[in-house]
Amino acid sequence: MKKKFVLICTGIVFFLNACSKDDTPSSAILATPVANPATEITDASFKAKWNFVSSAQNYLLDVSLSPDFTDFVTNYNAKSVNDLNDIVMNLTGGTQYYYRVRAARGTEVSNYSNVISVITSGTFVNPDTPLKVKAANNFFVGAAVSSSRLSGAYNTLITTEFSSITAENEMKMESIFTGPGTYNWTQADAIVDYAVANNINVHGHALVWHGSVPSWMNSYTGTDAEFEQLVHDYITAVVTRYVGKVTSWDVVNEAINDGGGTRNTIFLQKMGANYIAKCFQWAREADPNVLLFYNDYNTSTDISKQNDVYALIDNLKANNVPIDGVGLQMHIKYDSPTKQELQTDVDKVLARNLKLHFSELDVRANSNDSQVLNTLTPERKSAQKMKYREVVEVYNAIPTTYKYAITVWGIKDNESWILNQFNRVDWPLLFDNSFNRKVTHTGFLEGLE
Repeated sequence: MKKKFVLICTGIVFFLNACSKDDTPSSAILATPVANPATEITDASFKAKWNFVSSAQNYLLDVSLSPDFTDFVTNYNAKSVNDLNDIVMNLTGGTQYYYRVRAARGTEVSNYSNVISVITSGTFVNPDTPLKVKAANNFFVGAAVSSSRLSGAYNTLITTEFSSITAENEMKMESIFTGPGTYNWTQADAIVDYAVANNINVHGHALVWHGSVPSWMNSYTGTDAEFEQLVHDYITAVVTRYVGKVTSWDVVNEAINDGGGTRNTIFLQKMGANYIAKCFQWAREADPNVLLFYNDYNTSTDISKQNDVYALIDNLKANNVPIDGVGLQMHIKYDSPTKQELQTDVDKVLARNLKLHFSELDVRANSNDSQVLNTLTPERKSAQKMKYREVVEVYNAIPTTYKYAITVWGIKDNESWILNQFNRVDWPLLFDNSFNRKVTHTGFLEGLE
């Protein structure tokens, strides 16, 4: 009996000692937490919540724009949280988010919890909405195209998403003007005929641009008067051919230098300082009803250039030169221009009572030569999306009478002019290499709210 008593006491002491050392053995596997529906939902935040996991020291919270968590919200990729909830901040209104959580203890991490979907307050944007549907009866949504990319998946995407098209290169002088009095209409006709057949608007680009002068014109040996007559005849022939089919033209493109001053082009050299006014007048004579635009880039951030662009426009208007609108090229970066810089530029167009075209829109994700991305990070993707939204918001807010179009400069990322221009990878457009909508497309839609 005594031996049994000793054994029982020894067992009790052993059990008590074991419990006193560690209530939970270190080898225990962390349980998977259960995520609960979000609460305190606002336009810009919500509270993510989850259940307690015994022995967890902290929790790792993921918040994403996609249900497969390939697109994390900034600062919410395994964010460490020491509580059973977290206020997720700096979000977009009317947007769908997803969150999940893991328990953690030292280097040990549990499996992922269930995924919770939450939509921030505000108007929810269906990411599958075609752009032209969202902007219907407000302004044209356009894309730059080429005659070789109008069938198959291109045709499906163009006719679904866009109400306007622009020839990226094939309606420029170098493509059409083959010699004095001779023209190659094949590619331009294909684009215009496609638009007419599909009830799509055509914005013509561009009648006069120093970057697309045929080689025979650059080496032309005739008199300046004869050169001017060639330009007159060219503008007349092109605009006349597409009367009633092309509703607007960039008459002169990029006539002002970076940093200001009139660009020293062959047109300036041979036709004189008044060449721009002449080109606009000839275009109006060829088509009394077509809208005539001046088009240029970097006017939101290059203030000297901006000043000279509007001085040029003021001079045209003061001399009763027919001009209907301004194209502000939106070849921009994920972090520039700022919304205020863009708004200031826009206000200068509106103050002159002219229509506004946000032309050539693309947003570079790789904008800094010292920080080149080889892959598109979630943070940069989010910033790029927000820049698209910002641009469209600014445009959408202007009075209807001044609206014309927003034209995206291309269809798919891998076909953008930016890749060759900067000799590096980028993802500047609304559709990926397989024609799939990207989050930038959603950003565009959000800007239309």
